[in-house]
Amino acid sequence: MSIRSMTAFASAERNTPWGTLACDLRAVNHRFFELGLRLPEELRPLEAALRERLAQKIARGKVDVSLRLRAPEGAVAELQPNHALLMRLSELANDLDTRFPGMHTDFVDLLRFPGVLDEARPDAAGLQAEALALLDAGVAEFLAAREREGGKLAAVMIERLDAIAALVAQVRAWMPEIRAGLRAKFQARIADLKQPLEPGRIEQEIVLGLQKLDVEEELDRLDSHLAEARRVLELPEAVGRRLDFLMQEFNREANTLGSKSIDARTSQASVELKVLIEQLREQVQNLE
Repeated sequence: MSIRSMTAFASAERNTPWGTLACDLRAVNHRFFELGLRLPEELRPLEAALRERLAQKIARGKVDVSLRLRAPEGAVAELQPNHALLMRLSELANDLDTRFPGMHTDFVDLLRFPGVLDEARPDAAGLQAEALALLDAGVAEFLAAREREGGKLAAVMIERLDAIAALVAQVRAWMPEIRAGLRAKFQARIADLKQPLEPGRIEQEIVLGLQKLDVEEELDRLDSHLAEARRVLELPEAVGRRLDFLMQEFNREANTLGSKSIDARTSQASVELKVLIEQLREQVQNLE
């Protein structure tokens, strides 16, 4: 399974002996899987099976599925008389005629009696089998549409991941120069102190100050998150929730990088990181 978007639309039709079956599937973003199902009366007994079938193939999204049955064009409803009921009514009519000679029984009125004429219904098992086959075809097209859109989203995400990786590498390349500058600033401040410190204490203060402002650990974690994001994008399963959590981890490191920064370059890099991470998060919200 490839990366899938949550949004998609698909439709399918199938000719049956009882008319044309049509199926529409459409979905929008949703945190979980939510299904809305519209069925003709003839397919109501199939609802539980349809829900189970769809839940097995779709992990996330608000999905609306509609099945419709259209009678063949120009078709005339086939009527089936209830012969037993007609015979019983006929016997009653004859009996009443003998008792009430002035009473008249109209044939058309007799046909209107409840249960005398029933419209022929399609074979339930046959129609349900056709509906399941149609649904499978519609779902296949629906998932293909999700994968096509998911491929586009994945390409955009990889571009953003590459941009983040480039920023991390750039900040890492700046670090020796930034450390040297910080060391020089610490030494200058210590030299300005009225009460000189012992040489060993001076070095200890410089090391402690550099440790507080060092971002190597954040850069390492960002590299780790980048590798994990690329790995997850290759998984054969729904990955939206996992990537959503990973975006929180990206944000945490970008925020820490910004809070530790005393260099204009790393401060700007932190801002750019947050912009790229937000763009990534927006794409992740669309993934199944």
